[in-house]
Amino acid sequence: MSRSGAAAEKADSRQRPQMKVNEYKENQSIAYVSLRPVQTTVLIKTAKVYLAPFSLSNYQLDQLMCPKSLSEKNSNNEVACNKTKIKKTCRRIIPPKMKNTSSKAESMLQNSSSAVHTESNKLQPKRTADAMNLSVDVESSQDGDSDEDTTPGLDFSGLSPYERKRLKNISENADFFASLQLSESAARLREMIEKRQPPKSKRKKPKRENGIGCRRSMRLLKVDPSGVSLPAAPTPPTLVADETPLLPPGPLEMTSENQDNNERFKGFLQTWTGMSKPSSKNTEKGLSSIKSYKANLNGMVISEDTVYKVTTGPVFSMALHPSETRTLVAVGAKFGQVGLCDLTQQPKEDGVYVFHPHSQPVSCLYFSPANPAHILSLSYDGTLRCGDFSRAIFEEVYRNERSSFSSFDFLAEDASTLIVGHWDGNMSLVDRRTPGTSYEKLTSSSMGKIRTVHVHPVHRQYFITAGLRDTHIYDARQLNSRRSQPLISLTEHTKSIASAYFSPLTGNRVVTTCADCNLRIFDSSCISSKIPLLTTIRHNTFTGRWLTRFQAMWDPKQEDCVIVGSMAHPRRVEIFHETGKRVHSFGGEYLVSVCSINAMHPTRYILAGGNSSGKIHVFMNEKSC
Repeated sequence: MSRSGAAAEKADSRQRPQMKVNEYKENQSIAYVSLRPVQTTVLIKTAKVYLAPFSLSNYQLDQLMCPKSLSEKNSNNEVACNKTKIKKTCRRIIPPKMKNTSSKAESMLQNSSSAVHTESNKLQPKRTADAMNLSVDVESSQDGDSDEDTTPGLDFSGLSPYERKRLKNISENADFFASLQLSESAARLREMIEKRQPPKSKRKKPKRENGIGCRRSMRLLKVDPSGVSLPAAPTPPTLVADETPLLPPGPLEMTSENQDNNERFKGFLQTWTGMSKPSSKNTEKGLSSIKSYKANLNGMVISEDTVYKVTTGPVFSMALHPSETRTLVAVGAKFGQVGLCDLTQQPKEDGVYVFHPHSQPVSCLYFSPANPAHILSLSYDGTLRCGDFSRAIFEEVYRNERSSFSSFDFLAEDASTLIVGHWDGNMSLVDRRTPGTSYEKLTSSSMGKIRTVHVHPVHRQYFITAGLRDTHIYDARQLNSRRSQPLISLTEHTKSIASAYFSPLTGNRVVTTCADCNLRIFDSSCISSKIPLLTTIRHNTFTGRWLTRFQAMWDPKQEDCVIVGSMAHPRRVEIFHETGKRVHSFGGEYLVSVCSINAMHPTRYILAGGNSSGKIHVFMNEKSC
């Protein structure tokens, strides 16, 4: 029997789960009952509680089994009071969620409890001890509450049990930390740190022999090897902002920068002064056939003698003198230089003369249509000058120091009136017959920037401007001082436009050069509300930062053909027909760079191209060479 009883007790201990009642702690919002069969030890005035399995939701007080000795000691009123407190405690401990979600746990506990009740006679003393432990735990919690209520120095009236316990813990913690005397200890440590001296350096100082210390550089001592003191270093010059000052107003003397021989220079001026105007028969000659035009182009070659170094900076503009007896080329450069080159002069170095009439890039050059001994140059510095070779001066035609000029053209055939484009989108009407260097009319356009200006060769009241992404055609008679509206706008471009030019003889075509790698040709035979697009020629116009932008120009002898530089290898200059077909490509052994700016002679088959290093490459017939 003893062995069977021990086995039953061991089985009962395995089947019966142990319940843990968690005590409510500070900073804990909800009390809960853990149904896991675990055993823990609580170190705060609590005894170990072992609860027999029973249903908490359907719990009845009369089913609790207590020993007779305990019921006999307490009166009926005390038992009823204890039962009421146990009910309140259980309701406070069990949250509503636990009641709803504990059905499975209750069924499991009931099954285990049924197995336990089958052996109730054998395990009666064990359950009696568990009930006594539960009553002891309840009484201890009641005693704790009564202790909190009687804590001296604290007023717990009107506070919940949790708040009373929390205040008591705060006061006990404050007393505990005050007993540690941490502030006094910190003060003593601070005094010890302040009194502690830094350790002495263990580095040994070098011993001086004969009162001489370590060697020092003579450069630092500012003495030469012989021991003599060096003179004081000169103060470095102050850096000045890199701004090119404007040249003084008024006429400038024509002084060559690269030639010192006065006799040779006088002969050069006489040569340019004696240039006659070309005959009207040659200029009014009609278009030649494409076949004969190609044949003439094939006869144009380049040689070492036709490559000239003219300026020090990139070429920004170029013009060919219309003379039929001599080959004269004018070049405008980045640093305000104007170079004149006579290809018939030998040796060729003696035929190059460079002048400096401007302080900033020369973006436009034209020989006067009325007087071939005059050359007009326009610069970013806001000046427009006329070089007169007969008087050897650069006369000032127009000056505006508050603006920067980009391009100009002649409104009249006698070169008396000019239209000037500004980089800020303004336009100026200049009359050379009026005394002074001011404008006749200044108007603002609807464009943010103007790069080129070109006048219609027949109807000279019309002129075309190229800007950021717009190309406009204006009527000079309708310009006003406020904002002039264009007659026609060409909106087919998607990027910035480098140039726009009418065809040279009739003006029936317009060619534009755009940064989207396209050359566009428009039909301008009828200037109405819209100009149709005829041809789009795919051509690489992306020159980058260091090369001058391409500008497609019409051949003045063949106005249905366009001349433009190329980025292709080997280097070349190409000619396209208005239909988009390539007519000819100029190249050769001596063309080794990109010619961004090109100009064709108005009556002869001579082509000059300028690159970004100040060189010009001239293609001409072998007979002319």
